[in-house]
Amino acid sequence: MTPTLILPGLNGSGEGHWQRFWLKDDAESRLVEQDDWQSPKVKVWLERLEEVLVCEGPAYIVAHSLGCLLAAKCADRPSARLIKGALLVAPCDLSTTEKLHPGAIHFGRMPTRALPFPTITVGSLNDIYMPLETLSLYCRLWKTEARNLGLAGHINIASGFGRWTGGYGLLSLLKRKARTYRYSDRASLQDGEAFSARP
Repeated sequence: MTPTLILPGLNGSGEGHWQRFWLKDDAESRLVEQDDWQSPKVKVWLERLEEVLVCEGPAYIVAHSLGCLLAAKCADRPSARLIKGALLVAPCDLSTTEKLHPGAIHFGRMPTRALPFPTITVGSLNDIYMPLETLSLYCRLWKTEARNLGLAGHINIASGFGRWTGGYGLLSLLKRKARTYRYSDRASLQDGEAFSARP
């Protein structure tokens, strides 16, 4: 079976977060553990992700918040070939997140390259970490399929997302996309998909 790598964001995903339930519910899932969840450094986090990918082999990714940017930053690295697909949930905007958590994040710039693996990006209309217009821009840049959960905040514990079973269906959809995916498909997507204001 192909493993699913769980990528939390800043401060990790604490007990009660949907990613923690995912680890309990899916025997094939693995947490990509970071040594420092409070002060993320992109080089260190990327090295850990790539170590796990090499160890586990081809894998799916289920990422939240800053974890989405970590996955996206693999776009131009050799490890991208080991990512079969990525479910990117509530990606954060670095400039916005740095204002909300001053001095905590050392993650460079926002990734802007088209992602060379199949993706589904899930967002909401009122996420304080990613304004709607910015999310729409990055969905186009990354050339990702976009899903709108409506007024769902940052899709975390604070916005009522404990065990989020809807995520399992989205991963199943992603796996179906991956079975028919060809790398040439990326070139055929001219502008990517905008994030619609309608859920």
